Amino acid sequence: MTDAKTILVVGTYDTKDDELGYLTSCIEGQGGKVLSMDVSVLGDPSQPTNYSKHDVAEEGGSSIQAAIDSGDENHAMQIMADGAALLALRLYREGKVDGVILLGGSMGTDLALDVCAALPLGVPKYVVSTVSFSHMLPPERLAPDIQMILWAGGLYGLNSICKASLSQAAGAVLGAARAVEKPSFDKPLIGMTSFGKTVLRYMVTLKPALEERGFEVAVFHATGMGGRAFEGLAAEGAFACVFDFAPQEVVNHHFGSGITAGSDRMTNAGAKGIPQLVAPGCYDLVDFVGWMDPPARLAGRPIHAHNRLLTSAVIDTDERREVAGVICEKLSGAKGPVEFLLPLQGCNEWDREGADLHDADGLAAFCDGIRHSCPGNVTLHELDTHINDAGFSAKALAIFDEWVAQGIVKV
Repeated sequence: MTDAKTILVVGTYDTKDDELGYLTSCIEGQGGKVLSMDVSVLGDPSQPTNYSKHDVAEEGGSSIQAAIDSGDENHAMQIMADGAALLALRLYREGKVDGVILLGGSMGTDLALDVCAALPLGVPKYVVSTVSFSHMLPPERLAPDIQMILWAGGLYGLNSICKASLSQAAGAVLGAARAVEKPSFDKPLIGMTSFGKTVLRYMVTLKPALEERGFEVAVFHATGMGGRAFEGLAAEGAFACVFDFAPQEVVNHHFGSGITAGSDRMTNAGAKGIPQLVAPGCYDLVDFVGWMDPPARLAGRPIHAHNRLLTSAVIDTDERREVAGVICEKLSGAKGPVEFLLPLQGCNEWDREGADLHDADGLAAFCDGIRHSCPGNVTLHELDTHINDAGFSAKALAIFDEWVAQGIVKV
């Protein structure tokens, strides 16, 4: 097959030689090619790999002996993770690999997350792990397009159970490498955060309007992983501008919810100097897992059960002032322009006057908190409208158009 795709197979060949060999045979059996990378420290594979553990450690500026001498398995594997991430990225940039598959338990998965995070969006990256989907995997370490499969029955040695996972993963990564349509970035990209149209609706107006202006618009579902993808791309400088109108993940993280995009939510665009239009969509809600009891701090609050997976609790007046300060602090370090749109009539469909979660005093307290805490680098616009009304979207477009005219947003 002249257009055969090459998959980088990564793992500890000293302990998982058979499993990694089986993965290789599955990929090659479907017409793919394989390059192998050993990230072991102590032992050696039964057969040489394309990239040895020494190659990996040296790529990261260290050595296997340094890893061994550390006397600490965590430190040793971080040496290997640094080298593996750099080597995988170099191989991709040199056109030698089209995708990567990594195999491991908790130790191997820790390394795998670094490798996947180092590779750009659109490079197929597949992790076969005994801890896939576990809460021990922090959102901020997950690449925007990482794929995972639970490696059932795969802790030690091959068997028919774990072969089912391994063979699926081999087919998935090779199929992805053949089918992927990588981002072209031939138009400047706008990153926008939102929720579904039942609660936030501005994207229905803004997306086509921005597309008519020659921009591509990506709308991220701000329920933890969507915000993580948004932040990951912002950190890469992928956006010409952001419309960060649903920063509820900041609130979730502040209240200790497991539905979080990480501690760096609402900071990466600013760190890159990307122009930011910001609004406080759903600032008054804390999401928690719907099939679990609410966190103790939120017990007894008014709630909205969105579905069996997701429930939102309403924060009180004092907490809204607190949230205003947290959001403003996030924006204070921005290196690029920031304009904050504050809708005085409400920030989600459920808090309109007459709606179930409306709280006029709470909204007023939040608005006062924003006025008081708004940093000097942020321009505040108070809008006598609701976030879902036409006036809000019109103001956002007016500011954006001015930025384009001034060359702040590059066309």
